[in-house]
Amino acid sequence: MNLPESSISTEVPVSDVMLQMISGFWVSRAIHAAAKLGLADCLKEPKTIEELAAITNTHIPSLYRLLRALASVGIFAEDDHHRFGLTPLATTLQTDIPGSMRFFAISELGQAHYLGWENLLHSIKTGEIAFDHIAGMSVWDHYLKNSEAGKLFNCAMTSLTAFVLEAIICSYDFSAFNTVVDVGGGQGSLVTSILKAYPNVKGIVFDIPTVIEEATSRLQAQGFADRCTVVSGNFFESVTAGGDAYLLKHIIHDWDDEKAIAILKNCHQAMSQHGTLLLFETIIPTGNASSFSKLFDLNMLVMTGGRERTEEEYQVLLQKAGFQLTQVIPTPSPISIIEALKI
Repeated sequence: MNLPESSISTEVPVSDVMLQMISGFWVSRAIHAAAKLGLADCLKEPKTIEELAAITNTHIPSLYRLLRALASVGIFAEDDHHRFGLTPLATTLQTDIPGSMRFFAISELGQAHYLGWENLLHSIKTGEIAFDHIAGMSVWDHYLKNSEAGKLFNCAMTSLTAFVLEAIICSYDFSAFNTVVDVGGGQGSLVTSILKAYPNVKGIVFDIPTVIEEATSRLQAQGFADRCTVVSGNFFESVTAGGDAYLLKHIIHDWDDEKAIAILKNCHQAMSQHGTLLLFETIIPTGNASSFSKLFDLNMLVMTGGRERTEEEYQVLLQKAGFQLTQVIPTPSPISIIEALKI
């Protein structure tokens, strides 16, 4: 097959490009170590390696090697006085900034995902979930049995939500709704962002009991307890009624078609006639275009058995659950807003 001329670069030897791709694993593990140590939080002001090692209780020469390697790819920077400081990339690993990626790095590059990706070939050969095969349980059961890992995952999802919330709010008008139901809403970040932007809208967060406890505390702390209720349940069994819009952010991609349709049908059952369904998911583009969604899809394969989907695949999925896809709205983030109406 002859590749399009534009896809071939003559500036860098292809073997060098492949070497960078292969060693990308090393960069990921280094990012994970930096996130675990909280290095970005420690470097709000530049510090020497000795100062930083004392704070993090690490081996000075080895910590220097870690930071030097990360600085070589634009994460942290060493000045002429041998002090390390933040770069724009490094700031994303700070804990308390909007859109922080720290917990996402810790969770996604941690033990659970490492087990899944280590066994990618099992999924490729069998179509089975690699994590389930090696761990003997689903990743959801793993998080229930390992509370610390589960907490980190929830924090990661909250930070990931924060990363795309502004893009969602500026891309869709929620003013037509009286009550929005966030199905699998976790700690309530999406709902609270909508309530802040639309004072006349009320919300319901629907999720499993262990997650709902945290959502209740967050809603009370942010002053939304009077405008948002919290309901516990299992979306494979039923979904709470009472909303004219049902939101599912990064829920459907976790599941295969059969389970995804079951969730959507339960939403359909809970909704009033002509209710609106909004899915917030990545959309796989056609062709060879580079897209985060195509690699994210592999993550779903090895970790949950779910998948990222094309617009056409979402259309078929929605039709089988009793919905008509009305529009797909791109946002200034990897997320698209998939709007559908109950029919």
